[in-house]
Amino acid sequence: MQIFEKLDYNPDLSLCLGFFDGVHQGHKVVLKNAVNLAKQCSLKSAVITFKEHPLCYLQNRTPQYIIPPQDRIALIEAQGIDYIYLLDFDEDIADLIAADYLKDVLVKYFKPRFITTGFNHFFGAGKKGDTSMLRSYQNEYGYKYFEIPPITYDNTLISSSKIRQLVSEGSMDNIKNLLGTNFYIKGRVITGNRIGRTISFPTANIQYPDNIIKASRGVYIAVVELDDTKYPAIVNLGKRPTIQNCSHNLLLEAHLLDFEGNIYDRDIKVSFLKKIRNEQKFSSLPDLKSQLVKDEAFAREFFIQNKTALN
Repeated sequence: MQIFEKLDYNPDLSLCLGFFDGVHQGHKVVLKNAVNLAKQCSLKSAVITFKEHPLCYLQNRTPQYIIPPQDRIALIEAQGIDYIYLLDFDEDIADLIAADYLKDVLVKYFKPRFITTGFNHFFGAGKKGDTSMLRSYQNEYGYKYFEIPPITYDNTLISSSKIRQLVSEGSMDNIKNLLGTNFYIKGRVITGNRIGRTISFPTANIQYPDNIIKASRGVYIAVVELDDTKYPAIVNLGKRPTIQNCSHNLLLEAHLLDFEGNIYDRDIKVSFLKKIRNEQKFSSLPDLKSQLVKDEAFAREFFIQNKTALN
């Protein structure tokens, strides 16, 4: 897949429009429709999207994505897209009325043969452009428009908003059915205060990424991936109230089951499978250790009952 950061003239494409945060199972249907249309007509497919979500510019928000931006690009590529136009959402784009965005950006630069979006796609200043507008201009601009209807799983609409809600609630159990993978974060292991070792629960610590949606604080069953090997784990996500109340960013402490080794300054991926309990403050380290023993036993039983969890 070729990545472009500026508009250029590239006609006769099967276009796909959207931000695609998470590249969830609904997004994949949208992307694959654009790819299939391109293949049927011996054309190239392209995604038109932005480096950061438009709300980051419009509302001066700090990004709170479902997956890291680099993973979003990789997953879009995995659907078979040929080109991605990764544009800056700036003042010029923000001020374009919908009709002008369609005419002076999409049609002018791409003269698309096909345009595919999800059912809830909006564009242009004030989000005045929508699927009805894209449909109504088909004949005038010579493209065919495809609107992908809502995609559901078990009567639940698959959407980025729903996935964010589940993450913020700590409801990790069913996210994989919507997202296509378990919710995860990545980070480099940092040196902690090593208190975990004194109670026989050494941990790999990483700072929670600023640009990822915050999961609720607590203890989770998780899978830690290190150098393409996956390990069962329990993780505490929070501010360590028993030891020290951290006022800064969330800290993730991962205790890998049946693992010994030094992994400081190495990159790991932590996938959340199930929340065990909320974060709590204990009166002493022995009390904390007693609860961690129970947490570990619960996690081990989980992995016995869910033998594919490490796949």
